[in-house]
Amino acid sequence: MRGDPGGSLASELLPFSAVNKRLDEWVTHDRLDLKKIQFPKKEAKTPTKNGLPGSRPGSPEREVKRKVEVVSPATPVPSETAPASVFPQNGSARRALAAQPGRKRKSNCLGTDEDSQDSSDGIPSAPRMTGSLVSDRSHDDIVTRMKNIECIELGRHRLKPWYFSPYPQELTALPVLYLCEFCLKYGKSLKCLQRHLTKCDLRHPPGNEIYRKGTISFFEIDGRKNKSYSQNLCLLAKCFLDHKTLYYDTDPFLFYVMTEYDCKGFHIVGYFSKEKESTEDYNVACILTLPPYQRRGYGKLLIEFSYELSKVEGKTGTPEKPLSDLGLLSYRSYWSQTILEILMGLKSESGERPQITINEISEITSIKKEDVISTLQYLNLINYYKGQYILTLSEDIVDGHERAMLKRLLRIDSKCLHFTPKDWSKRGKW
Repeated sequence: MRGDPGGSLASELLPFSAVNKRLDEWVTHDRLDLKKIQFPKKEAKTPTKNGLPGSRPGSPEREVKRKVEVVSPATPVPSETAPASVFPQNGSARRALAAQPGRKRKSNCLGTDEDSQDSSDGIPSAPRMTGSLVSDRSHDDIVTRMKNIECIELGRHRLKPWYFSPYPQELTALPVLYLCEFCLKYGKSLKCLQRHLTKCDLRHPPGNEIYRKGTISFFEIDGRKNKSYSQNLCLLAKCFLDHKTLYYDTDPFLFYVMTEYDCKGFHIVGYFSKEKESTEDYNVACILTLPPYQRRGYGKLLIEFSYELSKVEGKTGTPEKPLSDLGLLSYRSYWSQTILEILMGLKSESGERPQITINEISEITSIKKEDVISTLQYLNLINYYKGQYILTLSEDIVDGHERAMLKRLLRIDSKCLHFTPKDWSKRGKW
């Protein structure tokens, strides 16, 4: 039976499919309180019609009919090219934006909403099988369902994994798995690690350092040229990512590792990977901040760096779906702060309300248009008033944004980035 570390049943209130598996573990019989078991109640029989049994209200057949009957929302969708202008709301808003009327867009142009992770018709697209970590749950069996590593020692930190990772079977029974923090090779004992450190001459991730400001550096690592490091990085990342399945083909990927420097070397903080060639404008495949560095602004820094690379490449980008629960929260927060920063920075010209289009926001930020629209809807900024699309920034939103930006101390300085994009369509560069 599955349970959380505190011993309470994971299925007490919700079914297994609705519960995150983070830190799940097998519990022994003595940790179960059998007095609180609630047995399922028998459902009352439904009335029959013409001698035929009626279907229950929650039957799958009726659910399918409901999905078929869903129509496009009545609220019109803002045009991507319609300019926005300042417009007051009830005299209480500090800033407000209005868009000129434009043609309605079809509902399927909105992309995903905050809860949508798959295709709009309810049928998930086929998983991509070419990467090191891919969105595939076909191997979600009794073995991979539970975390198998008890503890990982990485440099000065001891990490408690959240999920299953396919490390060699003989290492899963160890109380602690020891990793070299520079090359990420694993050993079964502290003595093995110490012997390895006498031979390992790395003090930073392999690859090119493309960014440095203060103690923060980013290294670009080619999955083909540094295959061993990339595979070890994916094994470590899988301990904290549940929505991905690990494959050992790292050739099509680039890895961007963020490090923190001190006198002993460059210590890994987090990373993100991206495809060398993405047909769907993905600028991030997997993204992770290691637990010791979470809730310190490093997640947003990784996201900001991925979009800074997209700006240099002259493209708009979006993260690969589905996002994890923590990933979705981080991206929502980054998109909201970035878009609000653009809207609040608009200045009026010749006394008229400043204007901006969704396309212009996308070009400035490199955030994909669908993500811009979904974020505006998530913030509830879009209104339709007298034939115009109104983007209203209320006093609460402005104050909340200003408080959040005061706490956001870590930012990417584009002047410190030394990055030249490559044309990966030429296979010779692989």
